[in-house]
Amino acid sequence: ADIAETITAMREGVLHDLFRIYVPVDSVEEQWDIPALELALESEYQLKLPVAEWVKAEPNLADEDILPRILEAGAQAYADKVALVDINAWRGFERNVMLQSLDTHWREHLSALDHLRQGIHLRGYAQKNPKQEYKREAFELFESLLQVVRTEVTKLLMTVQIRSEAQLEEAEAPPELENVQYHHADYDEALAIANPDRDTAQPQVNLAPKAGRNDPCPCGSGKKYKHCHGKLS
Repeated sequence: ADIAETITAMREGVLHDLFRIYVPVDSVEEQWDIPALELALESEYQLKLPVAEWVKAEPNLADEDILPRILEAGAQAYADKVALVDINAWRGFERNVMLQSLDTHWREHLSALDHLRQGIHLRGYAQKNPKQEYKREAFELFESLLQVVRTEVTKLLMTVQIRSEAQLEEAEAPPELENVQYHHADYDEALAIANPDRDTAQPQVNLAPKAGRNDPCPCGSGKKYKHCHGKLS
């Protein structure tokens, strides 16, 4: 997948999750909070949609019918934004936004892992296996990291106001990633054992463009993927 497909998948996942906060799965219309959904879409992603009007005008409208309309509106709003600038410049901007978010939150993630490792022995006093608790919580931290990055990148790209090539070039400051190694020995073990039946590398597919291990890394560092962001896999 190229960067455009990655960003699309991230946006659709984020909007889906937001939708399900206010319109839960297997819920009835009386349980929906449509005003709050409309407010969240507009305030967080600049999507002003008349969802309440849809529901009122179409009594038989199901939640499965509403979600595709929201995703389509998000795609159209994003396409309108991209159309204002050079497409290649925008793709570079998308890539840098994603890498900067990964850079920031991966550092925080490693700090959280170290904090978890230092205090995990206390779980033994609660009749819990410290090693198993570490593996479980480390995997939960990783899933949380992915969600934070998806949400942050989507929100920034949906709301950024760029009207000219000059503005885009000014915003496209390359991230300084050379001093960050996306690798953590203790965490690798946690990923491998916490849930052996799960494809732990799969979440990464939703964050960065696919590349072969010997291909150049999509971040543009010039390194092979396996020696750069492939270490996240």
